[in-house]
Amino acid sequence: MSISKPYLLFLGDVKDELAAKTAHGVLDWRPEWCLGQITLPGCKAHTTLSEMSLTDATEAGAKTMVIGCVNAGGVLPDHWIETIVDALNHGLDIAAGLHIELGSIPAIAEAAAKNNRKLHDLRFTDLTFPTGKGDKRSGKRLLTVGTDCSVGKKYSALALQKGLADRNISSDFCATGQTGILIAERGVAIDSVVSDFISGAAEHISPATKDDHWDVIEGQGALHHPSFASVSLGLLHGSQPDAFVVCHEPTRSTMRGVSAPIPSIQDVIDLTIQLGRLTNPDIRCVGLAINTMMLSENHAKNLIEELGEAHKLPATDPVRFGTDPIIDHICAEFKLV
Repeated sequence: MSISKPYLLFLGDVKDELAAKTAHGVLDWRPEWCLGQITLPGCKAHTTLSEMSLTDATEAGAKTMVIGCVNAGGVLPDHWIETIVDALNHGLDIAAGLHIELGSIPAIAEAAAKNNRKLHDLRFTDLTFPTGKGDKRSGKRLLTVGTDCSVGKKYSALALQKGLADRNISSDFCATGQTGILIAERGVAIDSVVSDFISGAAEHISPATKDDHWDVIEGQGALHHPSFASVSLGLLHGSQPDAFVVCHEPTRSTMRGVSAPIPSIQDVIDLTIQLGRLTNPDIRCVGLAINTMMLSENHAKNLIEELGEAHKLPATDPVRFGTDPIIDHICAEFKLV
């Protein structure tokens, strides 16, 4: 995938920072690609980038406006269309991870054609996938799973892959969502795949490889989430993980967008092993990734220590405190050093 850079990040008028996780993700992992942000009145999310008008952005060299925010269901609010059309008229390409194709909206399609601009639909692909087969594949795989959606599965996967690479362990990050695809410039938005073919798509993005190579696969949804469990299950079966890391945000009492309570970490470990054994009987949990963004440093460290001891597993906040405890455990478990 080739998207012209640098990016202007569009945050719309979303009501919290989690809704702008695409913008934050791209900025955090590819800051050199990001030039500025643009928001609409009432927006409650902000990055560390300067606010720019479309004119300012194009004069500064921006090439693509990335829709860096999402709504439930990946829909495009009608009142965002005007800004997207205006961006096209200013000579910018558009990249979005919506569940509808940008070109299906007449005003956007007409502006793109008139200005000879590209529309990048990150959730759509020309690839077709077979149904999953579950046959044992060579190589090693690690999947991040969660007690909820939007708890840090992508950040944890990126940090863990970097941790492996820093120790000269052959590894790749496998993107399964629109933000990961923007960061890695490859991957499949797994939640846009027809359900019969999700496990086949997961097999496609983490194919057979060398025995000593690790694919670190970005998790999606949560097995206990009423809205997204089906995607999580297909990804689990197709990924065939040898190892998984449980990602958890400790300040929530209910799952995002629903009234269902947050499951315990142990419940997630047990269910992941029970269901994952269908395609990998040797699946095991190798650590806990605790998202402590909302906690003070002392509180975060104390909680991480407490959870690690309670589950007899290495625990860390991979972004805040690094991945060494989990990488050390993986190296010991799989005799990598």
